Amino acid sequence: MADFYQHSKLTTLHKLTDRPIDELENELTSFSSTRPMALVLPSLFSELEGPALPKIVDALQHAYYIGDIIIGLDRCDSEQFAHAQQFFSELPQRTHLLWHDGPRLSALDKELQTEGLAPPEPGKGRNVWYCLGYAMALEHVEVVGLHDCDILTYSRELPARLLYPLSHPRFDFQYAKGYYARVNGDLLSGRVTRLFVTPLLRALKKIVGSIDYLEYMDSFRYPLSGEFAMSRDLLSQVRIPSDWGLEVGLLSEVYRNISLKQVCQVDIADNYDHKHQELSAEDRAAGLAKMSTDIAKSIYRKLATEGIEISPSFMRTLKATYLRIALDFVEMYYDDAKINGLSFHRHSEEGAIEVFQQSIVDAGESFAANPLETPFIPNWKRILSALPDFEKRLFDAVAEDSKV
Repeated sequence: MADFYQHSKLTTLHKLTDRPIDELENELTSFSSTRPMALVLPSLFSELEGPALPKIVDALQHAYYIGDIIIGLDRCDSEQFAHAQQFFSELPQRTHLLWHDGPRLSALDKELQTEGLAPPEPGKGRNVWYCLGYAMALEHVEVVGLHDCDILTYSRELPARLLYPLSHPRFDFQYAKGYYARVNGDLLSGRVTRLFVTPLLRALKKIVGSIDYLEYMDSFRYPLSGEFAMSRDLLSQVRIPSDWGLEVGLLSEVYRNISLKQVCQVDIADNYDHKHQELSAEDRAAGLAKMSTDIAKSIYRKLATEGIEISPSFMRTLKATYLRIALDFVEMYYDDAKINGLSFHRHSEEGAIEVFQQSIVDAGESFAANPLETPFIPNWKRILSALPDFEKRLFDAVAEDSKV
């Protein structure tokens, strides 16, 4: 059972009761007449063959309040795309498959490259960006939710609770961030959030003081969750990061574009498990080492826009401060694990901290070498200013692919 603690910066919507899912979905169905909803699923083709996505599709067959489901397909050839069409045909919603590797969408991407507007690298950020642009082409849609396709603990409650804050006619939210507990078997999961992001934010607050941006970021219970919902108005304004700083970068964009009164976080699952990334201590261009470095760079870039100088002396202080705070967190999580009867591997926890401490340094060096680096993909307002008919042509390309 959750607590009812409210942070001073933004509203937290807890799970205080075991509300029947049918009751929640019926209420959402009534909201959908005035606040039509779409759900975005960014996916690799390989996830169609994994254990999570088939269960997600089964659960979504009950989500009649969702009018449209937009699936972004990466690493998918023509034979696999035909299989994907069959795979998703069970869904009762209007289903839209974006075949990113297909000839039509590849041609549109090359056009954007010519204009200097294309996503700079493949990956989840690029996938999400195209899907959100496509959602804008669905002129009836008012609310767009998004979640990953590798959620092993998926239930009907997750999309319902995620979409509820933006679809309720008396709420004034434009952005909702999902959160949850992370326990994998008898171990605490979520190492990058537990041992890197939160200690890093606390270290930064200790060094630069309690500035609004850091307080805002530190108010999220799970800032790296891949589940969010946003309003149609916000869709066109936010820039999507193309690297592994996607979740943190998007939160920074939300901070820049709307009032904090229009932001909430919502408890969407009792527990959450998905595909786990390797720590990758030996290969810093992959795994959690790469992810944590990109996240740190994203935070540094935002702090620079807040007037904070990221100097060598600043980085030395941050490295030391982070280490002390992160090690204190290990003690906290040890106590938390033990009272809940969970195992706790102190050596692996502190080993992860060593990898993350190096990420702080690597990110600082990368930022200093290229402070003007911009991994953000241009927002859709800029795309449609440069190419006014691009949205329609994206919609038509997806429609043509559906006939294959």
